[in-house]
Amino acid sequence: MASGVNFIDTADYYGEDVTNRLIAEALCPYADDLVICTKVGGARRPDKSWIPFNTPENLRTSIENNLRTLRQEQIQLVHFRVMPGADVPFAESMGAMYEMQREGKILHVGISNVNPEELTAALQMGDVASVENMYGYAQRTTLNDGHGETRGGEVLPLCEQHGIPFVPFFSLVHGLPNGGNKLAELARQRGVMEAQLNIAWLLHKSPLLLPIPGTSSLVHLRENLAAADIQLSAEDMAYLG
Repeated sequence: MASGVNFIDTADYYGEDVTNRLIAEALCPYADDLVICTKVGGARRPDKSWIPFNTPENLRTSIENNLRTLRQEQIQLVHFRVMPGADVPFAESMGAMYEMQREGKILHVGISNVNPEELTAALQMGDVASVENMYGYAQRTTLNDGHGETRGGEVLPLCEQHGIPFVPFFSLVHGLPNGGNKLAELARQRGVMEAQLNIAWLLHKSPLLLPIPGTSSLVHLRENLAAADIQLSAEDMAYLG
């Protein structure tokens, strides 16, 4: 927090509440300017595979669990994550989210893992505070991340049209080619890591992009934070494409 970080992305299915509990132990009572974003709509089997958890009853259970483990009376931002194989209509799940918003359990409702049609449908039902999809330098078009097709590159223009913040996940994970690519070459020239340049590219790509790179150590945290200081010119962005 002292370094200027004021947005934390979590979920109760990260390590069976472990992440939420660690956040609460470290930061509760929370600073007024800190936004904690959690996700609902999916669950994990013992073998770590994903299943939909998106009935109105399941969503309410997830919200109550997040409130308890985060030690909050209201969650500032909740993303409903669309999972493949769900047999509950999208509109029914979103209706449950907006109902809990009216009850005061959720301040802002967002969506995740969505395609343009789902974002458009959600906007017809209520406000969409943010969208969280897979997106990064190496993945800007339709991709399958194991949860379903996220179509980040197709959703971002729609978010820009409506002024909706876009939270890219897995932005550093999927397949930067080793050697001979523009990102690696520019990173070498600038004396920075490829992952740092990837984050910088996101920050320069659109003012609505809010990167959430995973951080597993203090060293990793400092590396990620340093990416915000990397300045890319219009020529740099044109070179990277």
